[in-house]
Amino acid sequence: MTEAMDWSVFHWLLEKSRVRETADLANEALDKLNHAVKSRWSSEVKAAYKQLTAKPGSRRSAEPAAENANPEVQQFVKEVKEADDAARRARSDAQDTFDEAERQLNTGLAREGCRKAIQQWKLDEKAIRRAETAPRSAPLAS
Repeated sequence: MTEAMDWSVFHWLLEKSRVRETADLANEALDKLNHAVKSRWSSEVKAAYKQLTAKPGSRRSAEPAAENANPEVQQFVKEVKEADDAARRARSDAQDTFDEAERQLNTGLAREGCRKAIQQWKLDEKAIRRAETAPRSAPLAS
């Protein structure tokens, strides 16, 4: 991506599909890593995260199990969700910028899409690193 930011218009026209393919492969790898990290979470953390990310009115949002999660778990899943949301917004913005650059054949927008993709990968990595710090489940004091 860094190299692509210096390409000429002609080079962009020839290589634009390679840039999108590279971005898609990077996103796929980050998604797999994110999933692998979250699959190692305790059932308490998974339940709290599922409840937090459930759409209002869905069956998952009505589950009481996560509501009883300890405050450390609740704070953790809130921070992970915020990091995930920031990365997801950045990914959408980068993709929209690439789409618009392609529609307009605009190398300036394509370069901006590259910058946004790089920033999005940093946000994804930050979210994954945060997810790796999941607290261990501990019984709540009665």
